[in-house]
Amino acid sequence: MLRTIEAGSARLALDEVGSGSPTVVFLHAGVADRRSWAAQLTCLACTHRCVAYDRRGFGSTTCDPDEPFSHVADLAAVIGDGPAVLVGNSQGGRIAIDFALAEPERVAGLILAGTAVSGWEVDLTRALSAPERELVQAIDDAELAGDLERVNTLEAQLWLDGLQGVVGRVDTPIRDLFFEMNAVALRAPFLTAEDEPPSAVERLHEIATPTLVVDGALDLQYIRTRTARLAAIIPGARHEIIDGAGHLMALEAPDAFNQLLLDFVEGRDPIRAR
Repeated sequence: MLRTIEAGSARLALDEVGSGSPTVVFLHAGVADRRSWAAQLTCLACTHRCVAYDRRGFGSTTCDPDEPFSHVADLAAVIGDGPAVLVGNSQGGRIAIDFALAEPERVAGLILAGTAVSGWEVDLTRALSAPERELVQAIDDAELAGDLERVNTLEAQLWLDGLQGVVGRVDTPIRDLFFEMNAVALRAPFLTAEDEPPSAVERLHEIATPTLVVDGALDLQYIRTRTARLAAIIPGARHEIIDGAGHLMALEAPDAFNQLLLDFVEGRDPIRAR
């Protein structure tokens, strides 16, 4: 059920389904919104309270772009009472990690899919292959030209198809949904007053909650390298790879992702996805 909650002057849009503990909260990637988690909400709705929400600048959430804010504080408002399992993709995973370090008692588990990490610096000129650098440069050029439609098309190649896949590999209706979600994000006003979290890199070893790290085999190599290192640093973390999937693996490979999700939240050992 779609509803909104207040966080400062923002009204965060969220889908909330099901009941049961622990609550599972889904945090989307920077090219998506809450709709990217529809298959996961359906999967868990019979046994758990599930929430997927739009961050500021995404989906149906409304906010003052100049208002000071914190993604960690927004997530706290979404979780409400009791600990929650946090499932984050890309930038959503970064926020989940930041929250787990800031308020560990409110986190029952972490699932980090193709995740970013606050403070983890990457030299893209060295980390990207030549084809990847070419595509990223084309995206930058399209942004400078104000051609947001071309940006959207190119970002679908980068984040949906993956550079190891074929252009157009992921077809409708998933591709159409990607274009819809990313178009909202591309046209949203720039948020000017985020309270940037401290670097998480030096504190990853402090994460004590059960953690599952998931990658798509077709994701960018530097992201896969980072998540493999992340899984080695976080005590007891498991690392799974979903073959044939890119950066948005939960969206394009829901069956494989949902099996890992179910096993994790029910306390079973994750089944290998490959």
